[in-house]
Amino acid sequence: MSGSPSPATETSERPLKIGILSFAHLHGLSYASVLASRPDVELRVADENAERGKPIADQHGVSFTTSYAELLEWGPDGVVICSENARHRVLVEQAAAAGAHVLCEKPLATSLADGRAMIEACEKAGVSLMTAFPVRFCGPVVSVARLVRDGKLGRIHGVAGTNPGTMPGGWFVDPELAGGGAVMDHTVHVADLLRWILGSEAVEVYAQVNRLLYPDLPVETAGTIAVTFENGVVATIDCSWSRPKSYPTWGGVTLEFVGDDGVATADAFAQTMNSYYDGPSRSGSQNVQWLPWGDNADALMIAEFLAAIREGRQPQPSGWDGYKATEIAFAAYASVKAGQPVRLPLEE
Repeated sequence: MSGSPSPATETSERPLKIGILSFAHLHGLSYASVLASRPDVELRVADENAERGKPIADQHGVSFTTSYAELLEWGPDGVVICSENARHRVLVEQAAAAGAHVLCEKPLATSLADGRAMIEACEKAGVSLMTAFPVRFCGPVVSVARLVRDGKLGRIHGVAGTNPGTMPGGWFVDPELAGGGAVMDHTVHVADLLRWILGSEAVEVYAQVNRLLYPDLPVETAGTIAVTFENGVVATIDCSWSRPKSYPTWGGVTLEFVGDDGVATADAFAQTMNSYYDGPSRSGSQNVQWLPWGDNADALMIAEFLAAIREGRQPQPSGWDGYKATEIAFAAYASVKAGQPVRLPLEE
């Protein structure tokens, strides 16, 4: 289930017609800014909530409608879906039926069955499905991935990953719309990075969660997940809503890889990567790096989506990547319920 996008056509010459479906997820604001700034894109937006969506359309001087069907009748080349998690499937299926390539906000779906149905709908329609994992495009993450894959750190034994955030409130704490709490919200970014960098699938998950920080909410607000991969690497993920509202950003993403020959840490929000590893270097000294960046990961992700449409190829990360990342989150919930590790792949 990897997707089968249609060949590139006349889209290589004209501006691409791109629509945004819903601004329920706050990431849609950034995506709108990126798309509106590109001269090679004709943008239109739709949101059933006019009070939420129309001001954004007006800000960027683009067409607005409260009807998703009306936007799809326009014949967009691609759409970006930023609805509540539980509504991803229906919008993806509608977009695919209209012949639009899809970039869907994470998490891909609130059940494995929905995730499979979304992938299959896009394959049947001959359009691509991309999952919104912008952290893949951050310079520090790309650099640490290269170090790991080039073997600079030696054999990797463990990874410590974090994706803490502020408690988002709203529909994010409604289990019917979000599909869960902090685990559903903040596991998938790191889970995707681990699969991508390690080139290995998760085979076991053990998790513990609690509601110590916000005990009145109906969903878990903190969690720690241990993931064992097929290649033997053990990774941890802190997915807690542990940042106060006074925190300068809504959260962060960090990764620390520990190998036989060294360690490397990437901080996506601080835009830094530090590495220390033994082995030959041109200067004859230790291999020590402190590297800063200034990337706009959302812009780089959108660029990949648009380039894939023009080139008639599957964008990365794919819908399958989104499915496998959510599978780790679902396994975490299963582990909490069972009180013990859970083996993957899961079966519904």
